[in-house]
Amino acid sequence: MLTAARLGAAALSAALLTGAAAAPALADSPAPTTAAVPDGLYGKGDPTYDGVWRQSLALTALAAAKVTPAASAVGWLTGQQCEDGGWPSYRAAGAACDAKTEDSNATAVAVQALVALGGHQDAVDKGVQWLKANQNADGSWAYNPGSPGDANSTGLAVNALFAAKADPAAVAKAGRNAFDGLALYQLGCAAPADQRGAFAYQPDPATGALAPNALASGQASLAAAGGHLPVATTARADATPKALGCPDGAPAAPVAHADSGEAAAAYLSAQLTAGGDHLSLTTPGAPATPDYTATAWAALGLIQSGHPQQATGAVDWLGKEGATWTKGGTDAGATATLLLVTQAAQRDTAALTAQLTALGPAPAATASPAAAATQPAKKSDGFGQYWLIVVGLLIGVGGGLVLSLQRKRGARP
Repeated sequence: MLTAARLGAAALSAALLTGAAAAPALADSPAPTTAAVPDGLYGKGDPTYDGVWRQSLALTALAAAKVTPAASAVGWLTGQQCEDGGWPSYRAAGAACDAKTEDSNATAVAVQALVALGGHQDAVDKGVQWLKANQNADGSWAYNPGSPGDANSTGLAVNALFAAKADPAAVAKAGRNAFDGLALYQLGCAAPADQRGAFAYQPDPATGALAPNALASGQASLAAAGGHLPVATTARADATPKALGCPDGAPAAPVAHADSGEAAAAYLSAQLTAGGDHLSLTTPGAPATPDYTATAWAALGLIQSGHPQQATGAVDWLGKEGATWTKGGTDAGATATLLLVTQAAQRDTAALTAQLTALGPAPAATASPAAAATQPAKKSDGFGQYWLIVVGLLIGVGGGLVLSLQRKRGARP
């Protein structure tokens, strides 16, 4: 018999399978609240199925915006971790941990948030160990341990490994590593040309066939490109993503990891162009509707893979549709995701940072408006620091020469 938590997990899995928005889309729904919103949590909606998810995304985005969150916000997230290292979607205050309710998605985003915040290495290490312990024998991860794997959960787990500097190629079960697990869901040369590079949520249970899924393709693309949250890469290919090469007679083998990110970028770029700069949720018997979450992850994957130009239209579209997606800035998970995309695209983030900050406890410290508006900062290669030192020395030498001349002039009769 399914518990309420397991029913929630099943509902989420069903939503992912049909291409519906993931946990962020379930956040802050207008339905009556069934669990009290604890102090320190971002957002006012029922946290039962997405508390850790939205908190982790919010803390990750705010850390990238140089906002120091309140201790209560960080303490709530660390307090949700169970002794074995995993996180459930939500655990009420004082409730005991139940291994059956821990899930890979919550654990993966929590690990990325704590890495972004810094200073929580023990919790990060325990989270990574939980992910390693609950990897499937085929290299994949399921939403709940013991279930068949899926592309979304596997991609998120790989994101967490990258964030924690744990090589996914070295994280393996029964000889199958994390990249092998991710490759299980990517369509390769056996698929029609316009589907190659896409990810399926799971293989068809009856036939084993893979069908492109918008959300799976978007979320898994960030892992395929070697990234994690927050996306802060400065790599630029400045070229159209290269579609998967499939010469005549090529074997229908899994997509090699070296080609995975570029193949996903090519597929997503084509889908965004065809779809008016966004991906759509398609449900049998119903008209297609915009999928904000899938579009956001697609943009993150494209930027990570070095194709920010191909993400520009999606970023613009998300900006225009942001009020609808975030419910006027009241949905913490959606607002945090939109902020992460805006940061990755190096757009002005001041307004979104303020909106997200207002959804939680007052922060301990905030960056200056100018600094917050230009996050994330590019990674320094050390040249800037040396240049400042050189300039300082030149100024010092110049100042000394001027002072010496003035003294000589003053000594003249």
